[in-house]
Amino acid sequence: MKKLLKNIPGLLALLPVILCSLSVKGQSVSDTIIPANPVEDSLIETIVHTKSKQIPKDQVQYLSQQTKYGFKNLFTSFGYNAALPYSMQVNPKAEVYMQDYLKNHGKNLQAMKSWAMPYFNLIDHILTQYGLPRELKYLAVIESNLKTSATSWVGAAGPWQFMPYTARDYGLLVNGQYDERRDYIKSTHAASRYLLELYRQLRDWLLVIAAYNGGPGRVYEAIKKSGSRNFWNLQYYLPQESRNHVKKFIATHYVMEASNSAWNQQQSFYAAGNKDEGNPYDSKNSLTEEEKANTEKQTIRGKYLSVVIAKNLSMDINQFNKYNPGFDAKLSAQGEYDLLLPADKMQQFLANKYQILNECVNSILGDEPLPPAKTTYPKAGRKKSP
Repeated sequence: MKKLLKNIPGLLALLPVILCSLSVKGQSVSDTIIPANPVEDSLIETIVHTKSKQIPKDQVQYLSQQTKYGFKNLFTSFGYNAALPYSMQVNPKAEVYMQDYLKNHGKNLQAMKSWAMPYFNLIDHILTQYGLPRELKYLAVIESNLKTSATSWVGAAGPWQFMPYTARDYGLLVNGQYDERRDYIKSTHAASRYLLELYRQLRDWLLVIAAYNGGPGRVYEAIKKSGSRNFWNLQYYLPQESRNHVKKFIATHYVMEASNSAWNQQQSFYAAGNKDEGNPYDSKNSLTEEEKANTEKQTIRGKYLSVVIAKNLSMDINQFNKYNPGFDAKLSAQGEYDLLLPADKMQQFLANKYQILNECVNSILGDEPLPPAKTTYPKAGRKKSP
């Protein structure tokens, strides 16, 4: 008996592994269990409950490398790279998911870009102190439109819309004389701690955003009912308001981060009377008869990017898109694309095909801006002897 009691801690440590090997109704239990990470959990708990706002840099660096994986269900490489086309990085499900919200609210969000930058810079600075992804600043947009005066009908207040009891739990003073929920700096520090705590519980930022709106209990219930921790699988088990909260976040991120040209393309799509279905980046090929006569076609497969191809061929991206409308989205969805280029540009592409593909793959996987290209021009063929 003593020997058995002595081994209990070891048996308990193996419990998650045992549970993960079981299945319920054909669904692996591991799909509903948050993976244990004692080191990360301990660090987050220490940061959440410490009174100091100065967190050691090594801890911040460690956390920032871990928390970026929370966007695995939104971005193809766990984070957003502004140098690459938006449609190549975002989950295709997210693109379709946000279109109706963009159609109704996109212009207001676009207008916000002209005045919100000082607020975003402030929030970015604080989020990075906690090792949090900077994308989370857009949660303050959908919560309050960045207004310190914002107050909901249930009593949530400030840019992060804290309820009084949650605000006090995370160190904010809320009484008849003071309300630190309306203090940008203090409330953002509190929000960072709260977001870290929710991340510790859920390990996925889309689920965290849903929990920020409706509470983690409702997210756990959706996980249990759906048998999955993937937002796209469990979304319809969430309350509609929480599901829409995630939609607003994705759409806000798109408007704030996507290039102006991508935004203008989308607005043209709607202005032409198109419905939400389909790809908003797509447009009809508008080549002249002369241009069509001087083109060559090549079916390509792989992780090519329009901006990388255009850069290597010394083509303006708008010119490339004219020949290849909807390139990134179609290649991503279909796995292949009939590339159309002027004859001389096609020869350049074929001469540099593997170099361009390698650069595209590195750009997708990395977080660095696109490097300058060194293009190899095809050598002129030797004339045959008579």
